[in-house]
Amino acid sequence: MKKIDEKVMSSLESHIPELAEGAVKRAYFRTLTSGRNVVEAVDGKLIETYPDGTSSEIRTLNEPTAVTPGQKLNRRR
Repeated sequence: MKKIDEKVMSSLESHIPELAEGAVKRAYFRTLTSGRNVVEAVDGKLIETYPDGTSSEIRTLNEPTAVTPGQKLNRRR
């Protein structure tokens, strides 16, 4: 296997976000074209999108909980 120097590795790593974005978009459209629904969080709401292009709100999501690195939270039951 060929070794990659640091400059090349950094260049390749810089493309990871755009590759991930493309993969998510392809999965989204592939799911809809296969006749299945997609559920996603949009602007604080849980939205279900149907293959015919319509969508409906499932529910409003709770506000995000701010945490600091290393912080431990206990979930109430």
